[in-house]
Amino acid sequence: MSFLIIIAAIAVLLFLTIKKVSPFIALLLVTLMVGFLYGLPFPKLMKAVQDGVGSTLGSMALILCLGAMQGRILEKSGAATVISQSLMKTFGKDHLQWAVLLMGFLVGIPLFYNAGFVILVPFVFTIAASAGVPLLYVAMPMAASLSVTHGFLPPHPGPVALAAIFKASIGKTILYGMMVALPLVWIAGVLFGKRFRHRGPMVTEEITATTDTAGLPTARASIWIALLPVLLIAIPAALINIVPADNPVYPFLMAIGEPVLAMLIAALLAGYWLGIRKGMNMATLMGHYGSAIESIAVIMMVIAAGGAFKQVLTESGVANEVASLVARYEFPPLVAGWLVAAAIRVMIGSATVSALTAAGIVAPIVQAGGVSPEWMVLSVGAGSLFFSHVNDTGFWMFKEYFRLTVKETLLSWTIMETIVSIGGLLLVLLYAALM
Repeated sequence: MSFLIIIAAIAVLLFLTIKKVSPFIALLLVTLMVGFLYGLPFPKLMKAVQDGVGSTLGSMALILCLGAMQGRILEKSGAATVISQSLMKTFGKDHLQWAVLLMGFLVGIPLFYNAGFVILVPFVFTIAASAGVPLLYVAMPMAASLSVTHGFLPPHPGPVALAAIFKASIGKTILYGMMVALPLVWIAGVLFGKRFRHRGPMVTEEITATTDTAGLPTARASIWIALLPVLLIAIPAALINIVPADNPVYPFLMAIGEPVLAMLIAALLAGYWLGIRKGMNMATLMGHYGSAIESIAVIMMVIAAGGAFKQVLTESGVANEVASLVARYEFPPLVAGWLVAAAIRVMIGSATVSALTAAGIVAPIVQAGGVSPEWMVLSVGAGSLFFSHVNDTGFWMFKEYFRLTVKETLLSWTIMETIVSIGGLLLVLLYAALM
């Protein structure tokens, strides 16, 4: 009966998604439906919903808001554009793919997928036109980088929410995520992208990205500020295990590696260095901060509903039964997390929703021990990127911006996402076995 409830819940999610219902409302309705079908008393059901929302948002709301604030300043100050232009000048036309790959990676870490995509698309057109190569040859490294950072690296919403649900260390998740992300962007972006070297649509009109750097920040400052939160969180996480607890540096590492403090420092430095020092007044800066928080509000509510769904599944016992089934059939926990997320991704489309839904189902496996929560974050994140197709907004964004047919999009974007997903799982299994 419990598995029928889960199947029904996913079916309703799929139906509501097709009908363009907000993911927040869809997840909340499905959460209540699961609770009612399993017979939870109404007061207990509502308490589970509130506890799930509180426990999830409580540990990641500040990280998401501060990350969005830093990303908005990088966007509005022109720093993201400076990073792109600098890398293109450094690598030149002989190494187009590597230049675009690094553009996508550096811009993709602090910026959410949609914002990074819109910023980088003009450069893809310009580079492809100036080099006389097909669009997809240049577009694949950019899309792969943005997709990998979106799926594996905090402060992006999916990894942050999964870390909160699985109680994983953000610092370790970033470290492990980088170990997975770097090979993946090479495989899915550069190697796979080479198959489009002599095929696919060409740029048929002159489209140029701005090269006016007057008033823009320097490339060095832009790159350092873009990477600052990752460095502040990841470096202390790497050093904390080798520095003795009685060393005076230890408390400093503990403090600076705290994700909220690291993100606050990055957001404030971005505002000062890229805003105030460049003549931006305080009202404008605060306006950018405010609009950044507004832009993340809907995503936060989706994540909150995902937390409520996870809590109701836990309270009802459905999640425990799924965990028992996985144990009975001896699925490795990391494979189980990937399979559940991948199946939901194919049906639902949204990477964030599929990751959160899967997290609620497999959370008891993590809580029972025997599997690293950080590797489970990355395994579920990999599954949530699997086989993007016509029910995913990312599919249509890629198709429309690069003027592709549905078939061309399936043979480029969809295959690239699948390579990232399966490759991510294989790397997670490899690293987890070695560490």
